Amino acid sequence: METTELLSDYQLERGKPMPNILHGAIQANLVFELKSHYRQSYRVVSEVSLATVPDGATPDVLLYPSFPLDYLNALPAKRSDAPLLCIDIQSPSQSLEEMIEKVARYFAFGVKSCWVVVPSLQAVLVYDQPGHYQFFHGNDTLRDAGTGIELPLPGIFA
Repeated sequence: METTELLSDYQLERGKPMPNILHGAIQANLVFELKSHYRQSYRVVSEVSLATVPDGATPDVLLYPSFPLDYLNALPAKRSDAPLLCIDIQSPSQSLEEMIEKVARYFAFGVKSCWVVVPSLQAVLVYDQPGHYQFFHGNDTLRDAGTGIELPLPGIFA
């Protein structure tokens, strides 16, 4: 019973199911690959809550233009400024329709690019606007024209 309440609290706070080990490994790989290749250009962060409408959202990985971190001042719990890129990893309990709805909310918030990672296919859908995406899988190199990012998929699904 307590586990159900914890899951419910997690879902209420973050708007997504509690991740499993596969989800966590892919998220860690994405952060590593992005920071390894694009540290100078972007601030790579994970699990930052955004003030999207209607309920807010917490993408798995986000990219902002590079900026110094402020360790001395309190920061708001939810950011009201849109990142350049939001990345969400599909969990087994999430439908593709749910993921597509999140993409639409991110673009309405002002995001320039969205990636939906589909672990069961070892694939990434790169959206440059709602309803328009490129599909990358296998040994492809992901190319995101909106951010200029290029990443080989094998590093994401290692």
